[in-house]
Amino acid sequence: MRTARLRGAHPVLWAGWAALAAGAVLCVIGWYGISGERYAERQLPYLASCTVPGAALIIAGAVLLTHGRNASATARVEELYGLLVAAGAADAEEPGPPAAVPVGAGGDLLMVPGGTLYHRADCPLVAGKPEAVPADSRVLASGDLGPCPICEPGAEEAPSAGPGDSAGPGD
Repeated sequence: MRTARLRGAHPVLWAGWAALAAGAVLCVIGWYGISGERYAERQLPYLASCTVPGAALIIAGAVLLTHGRNASATARVEELYGLLVAAGAADAEEPGPPAAVPVGAGGDLLMVPGGTLYHRADCPLVAGKPEAVPADSRVLASGDLGPCPICEPGAEEAPSAGPGDSAGPGD
């Protein structure tokens, strides 16, 4: 799979290098021709036939090299994505205990020992991690752990105030 995608970029890279080399040769020939002529009207044919096309080939070669390298990088990213998708599908087909089931149940808050955040049980950052343990209420009360910005475990506890307890702008 990899060689088929990357072979498409190689001709573009080779064409870029060839255009750069041809442009450099034309510029050298043009410079050599111009340097041998004393009058400007005799230098113009060398300028028009060698130096200007040589500079255009150098620019075209640089563009081709840039495009070829981008195509090569894109092919590598697509290959890695394909490998990740294939690995995810292979993991999903393996029998055994489900790896993505959170350790805690329902509304339990979880923490990872040594971590700085507490999470809901369904948070993707702790889902399937065997080291995730229920968060201790003393640690939560001390403020050593902050709420996870992904699952926002404090969001469901915040609106627990009654309907008459809403604070208005004048309060």
